[in-house]
Amino acid sequence: MATEPDPTQQVPRGAGGPDAATEAFVAHRNLLFTVAYEMLGSAADAEDVLQETWLRWVGVDLDEVRDRRAYLVRIATRQSLIRLRTLGRRRESYVGPWLPEPLLTTPDVADDVELAESVSMAMLLVLETLAPTERAVFVLREVFAVDYDEVAEAVGKTPAAVRQIAHRAREHVAARRPRTSVSATQTRDVIDAFRRATETGDLQSLLDLLAPDVVLLGDGGGVKQAVPRPVVGADKVARLIVGGLGRLAADVGFRPTTVNGLPALIIQLDGETDTVIAVRIDDGLISGLYAVRNPDKLTHMARETVLGR
Repeated sequence: MATEPDPTQQVPRGAGGPDAATEAFVAHRNLLFTVAYEMLGSAADAEDVLQETWLRWVGVDLDEVRDRRAYLVRIATRQSLIRLRTLGRRRESYVGPWLPEPLLTTPDVADDVELAESVSMAMLLVLETLAPTERAVFVLREVFAVDYDEVAEAVGKTPAAVRQIAHRAREHVAARRPRTSVSATQTRDVIDAFRRATETGDLQSLLDLLAPDVVLLGDGGGVKQAVPRPVVGADKVARLIVGGLGRLAADVGFRPTTVNGLPALIIQLDGETDTVIAVRIDDGLISGLYAVRNPDKLTHMARETVLGR
């Protein structure tokens, strides 16, 4: 994972000077990270985008920049699009199902309902089904309320084309997003009930929480054992969970936490984080279980990530 450069060590051109450039970048850093993360589903790649954005920002004449926030978002979006196309090729050879990298998020993210939904694991998986430009347009317009002219500048399209892309992306997402909006409190209640049923191996209680067509996805990245393909159906998923945990010889612990703006569950083996489980809830039942085990994707679970818009 690349280390983000220290912006105070860079000297940009223009009368604004290094302090002005640094202040603008730092002021919008959380926004830029969030834009990149929502487009890429990877914190590591989002940090690389921040680095590339900074390197380009220090070469800008600030006297020529009318709106520094918009200019920085434009740079970050273009760099994300470049990386997104590269990631598409990389994910074709990924071992097993690919899931977004989970983030341990600060409590204030849950307070912003729209932001929490937009960074949820369920929504990030929906965004994965969009083409790169559609994803960029949807994120900028629907999540961050960037005006059409600025979105057009960021993605290299005309405003008229962007409006058409935005309309198409909205319809695509609307058909695939969770059917009902679920509060953090409701999600936490479901997670707590899921934890109790899992800890006790109570098969019936698990079945009562799962939608008939629930889907379990596991991401081990070829490093940790995980289900090699989606497991579909309440009975199959419940029996897999109870049977799998029952076979573990290690000391198993379950810790509630907040991941990507919503309550989630960490499974610890012998005191070490082994799996992060996020959920999707439709009509009061768990319709999606997303279990991330790939150690490379759990590095951001050691500290809270601040998101913003």
